This record gives sequence, C-alpha cells and structure tokens, in this order.
Amino acid sequence: MDPCMERKRKTRMVFSSFVFLFAFLPIVLLLYYICPKRGRNLVLFAASLIFYAWGEPRYVWIMLFSTVFDYTNGRLIYYWKNKGFQKWAKAALVVDICGNLAILGFFKYTDFFIGTINSISGAGLSLLRIALPIGISFYTFQTMSYTIDVYRGIVPAQKNILDFGTYVTLFPQLIAGPIVQYKTIGEELRSRTESWADFSYGAFRFTAGLAKKVILANQIGALYTQIAASAQLTTASAWLGAVAYTFQIYFDFSGYSDMAIGLGRMFGFHFLENFDHPYISKSVTEFWRRWHISLSSWFREYVYIPLGGNRRGLAVQIRNILIVWMLTGLWHGASWNFVLWGLYYGLLLMLEKILFSVRKDKTGRNTDTGDGSGKSGTTVQRILQTAWGHVYTMLLVVIGWVIFSQTDFGGLIRYLKAMVGIGAAAANGDALYYLSCNAVLLVVLIVCSLNWKPLFDKAQAWLQGRSAVLAEIAKIVIMLLLFGLSLAFLVGDSYNPFLYFRF
Repeated sequence: MDPCMERKRKTRMVFSSFVFLFAFLPIVLLLYYICPKRGRNLVLFAASLIFYAWGEPRYVWIMLFSTVFDYTNGRLIYYWKNKGFQKWAKAALVVDICGNLAILGFFKYTDFFIGTINSISGAGLSLLRIALPIGISFYTFQTMSYTIDVYRGIVPAQKNILDFGTYVTLFPQLIAGPIVQYKTIGEELRSRTESWADFSYGAFRFTAGLAKKVILANQIGALYTQIAASAQLTTASAWLGAVAYTFQIYFDFSGYSDMAIGLGRMFGFHFLENFDHPYISKSVTEFWRRWHISLSSWFREYVYIPLGGNRRGLAVQIRNILIVWMLTGLWHGASWNFVLWGLYYGLLLMLEKILFSVRKDKTGRNTDTGDGSGKSGTTVQRILQTAWGHVYTMLLVVIGWVIFSQTDFGGLIRYLKAMVGIGAAAANGDALYYLSCNAVLLVVLIVCSLNWKPLFDKAQAWLQGRSAVLAEIAKIVIMLLLFGLSLAFLVGDSYNPFLYFRF
C-alpha cells in the first residue's frame, strides 16, 4: 500500500475512535434534536460531509458530483417517462449507469488494468497510483439503484436535492455500508418519527457492534496479522491464521453494520439487516443468504434477475451465477485474488444448484427446494441437514477467506501450500503458543457466532413480563458494560482497522 495513503487512513474518523465517540456523535445528536424537524436533514447532510472530509477532503467533490449527477438523471428519467418519452428516459438511465461506472472504474480499476497490461505485454506503462475514495463502491451502488428504480417506476424521483443528498452522504452507512436502497428509506427521508424506543434500541445496537469490532475483531485480527507475516509458516499455524481471519472479517464487518444500523435508528432511519449469523449455515447457498445481505440483494435484483435469473433453464442460470460472482469479486477490490474469490464462490454455488436442482415425483410435486436449506429429500440434502453440512460449508468458507485476504498471488500460493502441508512442517512451538494464548478468545468467538437471539428475546420478554423498568435497567447495564470494556480495549490497543474501508 502507498505509504501516503496509509498515513491518510490513520487520520480517518471511524466509529471506534475517541473523536467520533466523544466529540462528533454527541455534537451531531445534540444539533439534530434541538433543530426543528424541517432542518434535520440539513444537519445530517452537513455532518456527513464533515465526517467524510475528516480524512479525505478532496474526494468530497466526487461524492457531491455523484449526488447532483444522479439527482438530475432521476428527475429527467421520471419526467420523460411520465411524458411518454420512453427512449429518452432509457437514454438518461444509460448515461447515469455509464457515468457512475466510469467514475468507479477510473478510481478503482485504472491501475489494475494498467498493471495487467504490463504483466501480459511487458509495456512498462506507469501506474497512476490513484488513491481510492473511501466508500465509493457503496454510494455508487446506492445511487445507481435509485435511478434504476425510478426508471422501473418503483419509486418517484426525489424533488428535494437536500433530501437526496442526505440519502447519498448519510454518514452511518456512508463508508462501509450496508448498501441502503432508496426505496427502503425514501419515505423516511421526507418524514420520519424519532422515538425514545428507537433511540434506545439504536444506542444498544451501536454499542453491541462496537464491542464486536473492538473486543473481538481487533483481538483475533492481531493474531492473523502475526501469523500471516511469519517467515516459518506451518500447516497448524496456517489453519489457525485462516480461522482467525474468518472470525476477524465477520466481527469487523458485522460489527460495523450493527453500528450503522444502530446510528440510523438513533436518527429515525430503519436500515435493513446486513448479516444473519452466517457461520451457522449448512450450505454455501445459505451462507450467502446470511452474509452481506445488502450486496447479495443488490446483485440479485439489478444483475442476476435482469440477466434471466433461473427462468431460462439451468445452463443460463449457471452462466448468470458466474457473471454475478465475477462482478462480486471485482466489486470487492482491484486485484486478481478477488476475481478468483468471486469465481470460487460462483463455482461452488453452481455445483450446489446442480446438486439441489428441483425434481418432481410422480404426482408432480417438487421433491427438493433447490436452495440448500435441507428441506428436501435428496441424499445430498439429507446429509447437509446434519452437522456435516455445517462442517463442509465452514471448511469452504475458511478457504475462501484465505483467497480473499491474500492480494499477492505468490503469498496466496504460499499460504495454501502451507495449509495442505506442501513445503511446510506440520506444527512448531509458535503454533502451539498462538493456540494456547488465544484458546479462550477462540471459544468466545465461536459462541458469539451462534444465533442466541431467540434466547435473548425470551429473557427480555420474561423480564418485561415482571417489570418493564427492570428490563430497561438490565439493558442499560449490559450496554454500559460493553461500552466500558470497548473503551478499555481501545485505550490499550493501537490495532484498530476497518477491513471494508478499502472496498
């Protein structure tokens, strides 16, 4: 990574920084709630620009240009469709999509393509070394979904540019998602009701996400960083490092999503969930229904279904899966390992579609669901209903995260070879030391990856049945404990990255 870019990243305001927790957020909340309702979007818009500009001021103009560009195209599409000028509306949509993809492609992929040309032809072209604007992949997909939905007639064009600017720049989800489609919060941009119940839930959700990020992700991430940099990688340490990264990226990204959803709720917005305990999945198909739901939904709705989805036979469906997953890999980063990672999952999902393809019995009823959910009668699916389905899925997921984490192909091959014991010892003292020092943390991570929500809901209902005040006090005590522990870890730990900032 460019040292200049790395220095800039260190100055960026993140949700787990003291400047955000004790200065930015309290000030914004105070200004927001003392401001009349008609001015609250202005407060959020101004605060979001300050939040973005804190570490990357020069790229604010790109986001503002995208805001004006998509607002204008949305108005034109809506006007021309209502006037019956379908071709003009379609032309405006094409201009909008091409313009957004051109901006994203220039900043994110120019050096990638130059480097690829150099590798193939030996041309020796100079790289532009363009710093990637933070959050550009997220807000570009958000604005494109808006104009596409206006063209489809799903939402009307937003007439108030301030409201639209608030949607694009909204700081809770600006940097690393979730990808919030306009149709899910369009009404709330115009008129929303803030309440103590929403604020209380949002504060608790934010604190839980902060704890996941600081207490869990940062600690296990430090282990992965140490193992990945080891010159003497053994099979045991390679697997331990892969498992560590598997937990790091989940608790880092889902923790950020929890904080974003919580912040949104504190300001009256209801963002959709982005994670649903993906590590309890019993198939790869199920895993991707639970992981980064907003991205999967975006590609399904705006790429997979327009390509034909599963409506034109298995061959076309497989083609569409491979196209979507190659694009998914590229969305995550301008590096061939991300393309490989996308194709890896595309092939796995394609194989599951073949294995779980819908068949009919003599009565014409479906004998399986085709979704890997284990609700069918095939032998493969009956196996996946058991713990073996979970083992199979997590083994493939861990390998996938190794591909995802290693942007250097040489490093990727070295790591994968170590995992299968090629050119690496089975174990050494370092691997045993890492395991013994992190055994308790690993157990905590496994426990926290499970779905305890039904149990928590029952406990909360039990408390509320006896005393609503007692239930609220218990919630506040838990929140204060998590917040205090998070602060303690932040004070004593300089390792505080957000993995998805680079996407």
